[in-house]
Amino acid sequence: MKISECDVRKAEVLEYELMKNYSFVRKFVITKTELNRKIPAYRIGGRGGALFCGAFHGMERITAHMLYDFLGEVCSRFVSDSVFAGKLSVKGLTVVPMVNPDGVEISVNGIHTAGKNAEFVSECMIKSRVSHKKWQANGRGIDINHNFNAGFSAVKENERSLGITAPAPTRYGGEYPESERESKALCELCRQENFQMAVALHTQGREIYYDFGGNTPRKSVQLAENMAKLSGYVVSHPSGIAVGGGFKDWFIEEFHRPAFTLEIGEGENPLSPEIFDIEYPKVSKMLWYLLEYIIYEQ
Repeated sequence: MKISECDVRKAEVLEYELMKNYSFVRKFVITKTELNRKIPAYRIGGRGGALFCGAFHGMERITAHMLYDFLGEVCSRFVSDSVFAGKLSVKGLTVVPMVNPDGVEISVNGIHTAGKNAEFVSECMIKSRVSHKKWQANGRGIDINHNFNAGFSAVKENERSLGITAPAPTRYGGEYPESERESKALCELCRQENFQMAVALHTQGREIYYDFGGNTPRKSVQLAENMAKLSGYVVSHPSGIAVGGGFKDWFIEEFHRPAFTLEIGEGENPLSPEIFDIEYPKVSKMLWYLLEYIIYEQ
């Protein structure tokens, strides 16, 4: 059966199935976007623990689908494994599958989904000479994963060196950190919940990023290497404009706790949803490893 793209409508269907089957899942909305779309989060068990997030970028919506499926796996085990349920009730799991729903809708379904910002989005595409399918930013042309306060001044210098000086389909990080509703809400969630670890799912490259600056915990590299052994992914380090400004970077800088970026799959973005069945088992192994580390060993 053909797997459909995970746009906002598909995410709502996945959410419906999850909430219908598992009444103990707590859903809450961390904010609404510029285009009035809700960004839901889901908590299983206690507060704190681990935070897993996906779809920071419009082209990377397959990560949202993977997180909904992983939520289902965790819920199933929560019901069947009393020891696991007890541990997770103390140190919970919070998941934000689709951080950037406006960007996802533009990339999947076209310019008209930008509503009041459709003309602006169209102008950004014309200037950048790309189609809506290559849209990564939010509904204001800000790249969410360049909008966090981690080496932000260096991020801006890198942008300017590449001629990126205004809202665009990708890579423009905004005028100041947390200028966007999406990034600000995610930061506020972390400050409130005291998470022990954070994971951001992106595409592509089959790489694991674990460090940033001088506050990376010593244990992070070992956790990353263990994930690599489980998945066949490679422990790596971002370079150029990919350094700084990201959620993983900010979490490490802010809390001095482990955070990881998992670059899912191989190929050219947007990855075909057809690769889901090949890639998801690798991703699931890594997420399970980190979740079990948090609830059993921390």
